[in-house]
Amino acid sequence: MRVVIVGATGNVGNALVRSLAGDEQVSAVLGLARRVPDWPVEKTSWGRVDLRDADAEAQLTRHFQGADAVVHLAWLLQPSRDPVTTWRANVLGTERLLRAVAAAGVPALVCASSVAAYAPGPKDRAVDESWPTHGWPAAAYSREKAYVERLLDVFSLEHPEVRVVRMRPGFIFSRESAAEQRRLFLGPLLFGPMVRPDLSPVVPSIAGLRFQVLRASDAAEAYRLAVTGEARGAFNLAAEPVVDAAVLGRFFHARTLRLPRPLVRGAMAAAWRTRLAPAPPQLFDTLVRLPVMDCSRAADELGWSPRHTAEEALSDLLYGLRHRTGMETPPLTPRLPHGRRDEFATGVGKRP
Repeated sequence: MRVVIVGATGNVGNALVRSLAGDEQVSAVLGLARRVPDWPVEKTSWGRVDLRDADAEAQLTRHFQGADAVVHLAWLLQPSRDPVTTWRANVLGTERLLRAVAAAGVPALVCASSVAAYAPGPKDRAVDESWPTHGWPAAAYSREKAYVERLLDVFSLEHPEVRVVRMRPGFIFSRESAAEQRRLFLGPLLFGPMVRPDLSPVVPSIAGLRFQVLRASDAAEAYRLAVTGEARGAFNLAAEPVVDAAVLGRFFHARTLRLPRPLVRGAMAAAWRTRLAPAPPQLFDTLVRLPVMDCSRAADELGWSPRHTAEEALSDLLYGLRHRTGMETPPLTPRLPHGRRDEFATGVGKRP
């Protein structure tokens, strides 16, 4: 079995490369990314593709020839201040990829969606994969994930011969991705020594702050099962327990402090306007509106269940932030050529 992974060097991609390389059903893996890593992995070769390029469709079609499955993980989160750039990469890039899958006659496509594709939903009960995927339109990330869901709707209707799987995971953490996630969401003002539970005597309790997470290795296992199996359709992915103020309080050995949502949102907006934070406040708006997902379909049809709890996924993130862990792939490296100077010089979240 030959598998092509587009976006193979990021948080889930690196875990999936290793997982597929260890699967005896898989004979070869081709990892495609904007920046090719110097990372030798058994059965794996590398190639460069940027989904924003005008000739990306032709490049992808060549790479997809003879593939038994394509996994689409490529996604651009920054520059978040330039939504035209992210739209071109994420939405127009996905359109190019879908056309290449059809042109190359690939029999299976596994695509990364997200819990953020869902329309606002309940926090007191879990919803299954039939919940509407309209996203939260004010946030580019959610808006683009929802639009990709519509592209997959059309593609599935026009190409019923292709087995299409959509993964809708919660927030995915790992030690290897901590440096990248610090740059994408937390910004250059957070330093490792600051990431200590004993420095957090309280954790915020905010209306709607109830979300789901999982470890990258568990997400990769779900993708591996989708690639090598026969499942179709959408699958929610998350570990237990659902993370809320009570879980965070136990995790940090801290008491909870009730904070008004408008106050927190205002502080985040101020940090965004003054370029002290890379994540726009609209992401917070999305977070507090996300539904809680029911993951029983993944268990029943994929045979998937997470090996790690939500607390273990959070522990990995904190360990990685504290110790600046990463991997030798361009997105995950903890060492930038000019340290954090470029983050400040270009403006947080701004295109260099």
